[in-house]
Amino acid sequence: MALKDFFKRKKTEKKKEIVTKKIEAENKFEKTKEAEPVIKSEKKVITGEAYRILKSPHVSEKATDLTQKNQYIFNIWENATKPEIKKSIEDVCGVEVISVKTINIPRKKRRLGKISGFKKGYKKAIVRIKEGQKIEVMPR
Repeated sequence: MALKDFFKRKKTEKKKEIVTKKIEAENKFEKTKEAEPVIKSEKKVITGEAYRILKSPHVSEKATDLTQKNQYIFNIWENATKPEIKKSIEDVCGVEVISVKTINIPRKKRRLGKISGFKKGYKKAIVRIKEGQKIEVMPR
C-alpha cells in the first residue's frame, strides 16, 4: 500500500507544478496585455444584415450619370425590401437615404447553337441620398 501512495504523490505533485506554471504564464500575458495602450477606432461596426441585402454597386454609364443627381444603383437580393435597403445603405456607407426605388430585371432568353436557355434575372435598387453627401463606388 505504501508503494502505491508513493507513485500517486508524484503524479499529484507534477500536476500542481503544471497548474502553477500555467497560472504564471497567464499572469505574464495579462501584465503585457495591460501595459499596451488601447487605441479605439472610430469605425462603425457593420452588422451581417447589410450584406444579406446588398450584393454590389451597379456600375454602368447610366449609373455614373445618376451620381450627379445624388442617386446610386446597387444590385440587391431578390427578397430585400425598401426599408431594409435604406437601413443597410445608411449603415454601410454612413449617408442619409431620402428614397429607394426597386427594379426587377427579368431573365432573358439566350441561345448557343441548338441549346437555348435563360440569362439569370436580378433585382436592383436606385437609392437617392441627401444633397452634399457622396458614396465611394468602385467597379468590380
